[in-house]
Amino acid sequence: MKILALFPEATTATQLLSKEKTLGLDEFLKNTEHKLTIVTSDKEVDDYIEDVDVVISSPFLPAYITKERANKAKNLKLAITAGIGSDHVDLDAAIDKGITVAEIPGSNNVSVAEQNVMEALLLLRNYEEGHRQAEEGEWDLPKVGAKAHDMFGKTIGIFGFGRIGQLTAERLKPFEVHLQYNDPYRKEDIEEKLGIKYVDFDILVKTSDVIIIQSPLTKDTKNKFDKDVICNLKDSAVLVNCARGGIVERNAIAEAVNRGKVRYGGDVWYPQPAPKNHPWRSLEQTGLTVHYSGMTVEAQGRIQKGVFEILTSFMENNPIEETYLIVADHKVANKSYQTQN
Repeated sequence: MKILALFPEATTATQLLSKEKTLGLDEFLKNTEHKLTIVTSDKEVDDYIEDVDVVISSPFLPAYITKERANKAKNLKLAITAGIGSDHVDLDAAIDKGITVAEIPGSNNVSVAEQNVMEALLLLRNYEEGHRQAEEGEWDLPKVGAKAHDMFGKTIGIFGFGRIGQLTAERLKPFEVHLQYNDPYRKEDIEEKLGIKYVDFDILVKTSDVIIIQSPLTKDTKNKFDKDVICNLKDSAVLVNCARGGIVERNAIAEAVNRGKVRYGGDVWYPQPAPKNHPWRSLEQTGLTVHYSGMTVEAQGRIQKGVFEILTSFMENNPIEETYLIVADHKVANKSYQTQN
């Protein structure tokens, strides 16, 4: 079996998900007949895609399995996301070609939930301006304080209320905020427990001081936060996106940040890696980082464990555990990735 993995080059020994450490796959496959090839850019995937049986890549540095590549990949049977998400895989093509698509649920839930809270605080408190002044030798306190806000008492809306959204709500609750959410699947059983209420999407947009996006990228959520939606946000609303860059309309976000309508932060871009001329790179007063929220040292360990379990089942011709599956047997196997009618 031929396995192709796309991992970044690393300069630190703790980076499991790297060309050098191979997520431990070198050792895992030792003394087997399976061949592992590591590449460090999506462009290199075309050199191997025709013959590989398995592709492994992370959402942080994805191997894009497009319809064209799926058609070329005559042996491809399994595409594993070393993390969470499937937007780098054309699911329709995977369904058509019988390619199993899997992810590692739970691997970075805590990591991303913590990042969501950090980003919300950073943007509310106008941290970047204060830090800029500290670095550049300024001391203009009114310039910082005039746009710094407490989290206490704010209305926080969460779009997408799966496990990460719920963990985010749990971590926000001690700040004594008003929590609300929108999701295709209402979670009435946990609303009272978390002190959170369900609202329609339009209400979420119009009434939230902070909106945290925690939804998968699907046909329904692509560009969900477009120009019209962004115009309906509260003035100076905070929008945090550690989910997927494609859920927000790229140019609409840039325009809204530039005119002071919103403060936007997060760590997801489209495409990834983001090109140097991406319009978000030149924005001021954002909390943007590279896509690392789900790539903590601890999360990488959980990702490794899940990848090994999926590969073990696959190599032994056993069914892959259902919780890992996004697409299997020519159909979507996870309701989070199903199109809503």
